[in-house]
Amino acid sequence: MIYNARFVGRHLSIILVVSALTFLAGLGRPAITDSDEAFYAEAAREMVVSGDWLTPRFNFEERFQKPILYYWLAGGLYWLAGVSEAAARLPSALSGLLIAVLTYLCGRRWLGGRAGFAGALVVATSFGTFAMARLALPDLPLACFITAAIWALAEAQFAAAHERSAVRAWLLMASAALALGFLTKGPVGVAIPLLVWLCLLPLGPRGRRFRLPGAPSDWLLGAAVFVALSMPWYLAMAQHHGLDYIYRFFVGENLERFATSRYNEPRSVLFYVPIVFGGLLPWSPVIALWLGTARRVVGRARSLDTREWALVAWAGAPLVFYSLSIGKQPRYVLPALPPLALLIGATVAARLDRAAKRGRRDIGLAWCTTVSGFALIAVFFLFLRLRPVLATVSGAGAVGASVLLLAAAAATFAAAWWLPQEWMVATLASASTVTLLVLQFAVYSMAGPEPVQTIARRALADAPVARSGTYRVFVRNLVFYTGRRQEDLTSEDEAVTFLRNAERVHCVMEADALPAVERRLGRPLLRVAEVPYFNVARLRLGTFFRLGSQLPVERVVLVANR
Repeated sequence: MIYNARFVGRHLSIILVVSALTFLAGLGRPAITDSDEAFYAEAAREMVVSGDWLTPRFNFEERFQKPILYYWLAGGLYWLAGVSEAAARLPSALSGLLIAVLTYLCGRRWLGGRAGFAGALVVATSFGTFAMARLALPDLPLACFITAAIWALAEAQFAAAHERSAVRAWLLMASAALALGFLTKGPVGVAIPLLVWLCLLPLGPRGRRFRLPGAPSDWLLGAAVFVALSMPWYLAMAQHHGLDYIYRFFVGENLERFATSRYNEPRSVLFYVPIVFGGLLPWSPVIALWLGTARRVVGRARSLDTREWALVAWAGAPLVFYSLSIGKQPRYVLPALPPLALLIGATVAARLDRAAKRGRRDIGLAWCTTVSGFALIAVFFLFLRLRPVLATVSGAGAVGASVLLLAAAAATFAAAWWLPQEWMVATLASASTVTLLVLQFAVYSMAGPEPVQTIARRALADAPVARSGTYRVFVRNLVFYTGRRQEDLTSEDEAVTFLRNAERVHCVMEADALPAVERRLGRPLLRVAEVPYFNVARLRLGTFFRLGSQLPVERVVLVANR
């Protein structure tokens, strides 16, 4: 028992260290992006400034699109430690760390310590989790609460009938997690876990299948916990803003987002297939090994045990749910990551065990590791391709980053064919960690103030203005740095009208748009500041192939009308 506790402690320590590196290191960089994360970072700031912890506001206007929990978490950190990019993102980063821990604990109970440990490292070092943990968005906290709720519901379902106290504890954990998910992003925080649990009903112990675990009193207590945690804020909002808020949120922000193209362009039903493979890199090549297992299961040469079926249902239900929706976003599919990571971990652990017993290398696993190495090599070449437009590191830093990327890929190839194969998990996790840290500090972080911060400082240092506006650049994030309401000018006509104001105003726009605006005004504008700008948040794979002599760097100007 002491040995087992030490083993678990060692695993958890490694998971926490790796997660701290991939999720927390350099969390304060880059600046808050001109994307959805600005909504949450700024709304939390305005909550602290105004002292109103009930109604979220963005750009000094009420924001009813999402529930309150992420704003409370970020706002509480602002109140404790001051407003900063790191504080805005910390709830998301800590959620990633907690998902890794939950994945290990669940995997250890269901699949064994080795599989659970490998699955947790998949979570901690996958490209998709890394990217989402470093954005001030509620999607990773939502995935964390959904993970806790599904695991707890499954444990309650699988528990033997005589384990009454254990069933009650798991149901209470599920209720609390469902309530927090409901407070994070609304009904989807409840719908996904319950959908998965319905798929698990046939998998309970004999005599318990298709039956609710626990006694009615346990479910009543769970319902009371859910209501006590989640409903007071919704009721307070309904009382303060009327039932119109309830309709706007539950119908407009949930049903319409799922079933219509009002918020997102329609995408293929297969949209999430490349998202899952890309998000699980560098571990996703292992998924190819499931094809043989699937063929044997279909041919009844192999059967899946209860826990394996549970993981398949756990991963499949969110994928199907979101694939059938009209409005799709890559980050919506995060709840499928923990079970997929555990399936990958179980596959790797089983093959390594068989290879050790046979005394020879598992060729399938070696080839998957090789493909992972080529994925890391691709990151190296993409880094070189993008290097001319990154004003992020010195020449020496660029060389160092290149060496680290090559070393990570080389270590992966070595683990595939030359190093003892049992080192494969540790080597790939280490290589991925190094690659992710290079991306953080050599691509996503700049050495000095970033363009939006420079523009904000110049705006605040300039002579007072009556109004401020943004024309197609820094639309969402500039308000976080100036603390001034920014008017969103969506067309050239609106920009011209705004700059004709009789009072002194500021406007931020791309330098390429300025000549046309000045021609229509019939006079030059006063240039207060000008900065180069490359929006890393808009990086897409096609960006790397479009780079040429004409580098995609914009010039952004801050102008005043007088």
